[in-house]
Amino acid sequence: MNKGEIVDAVAKITQHSKAQTGEMFDAFVAVVQNALSSGDNVQMIGFGTFAVEERAARVGRNPATGKELKIPAKKVVKFKVGTKLKDAVAGVKAAPKAKAKKK
Repeated sequence: MNKGEIVDAVAKITQHSKAQTGEMFDAFVAVVQNALSSGDNVQMIGFGTFAVEERAARVGRNPATGKELKIPAKKVVKFKVGTKLKDAVAGVKAAPKAKAKKK
């Protein structure tokens, strides 16, 4: 599913125009990008967590020549899947919520 398909699906569900939905999607992406660029994690309960990690510098090897080369340290974005999303993909149905006991 690409951006256009996501915008179409959300526009249909929310009954907003595709233009409005596209703007909201772009704003959402910008907010997530800004948070991650600032070093903050982005946690969406049930969906997952985006986090920035520092990848250490290391020595690699050029597969064509076998020569060693230095790979510099860099920041990377990691995504940890939330329980609801993991269960939905696995086809696991959500357990019914327990009712509160009356005293």
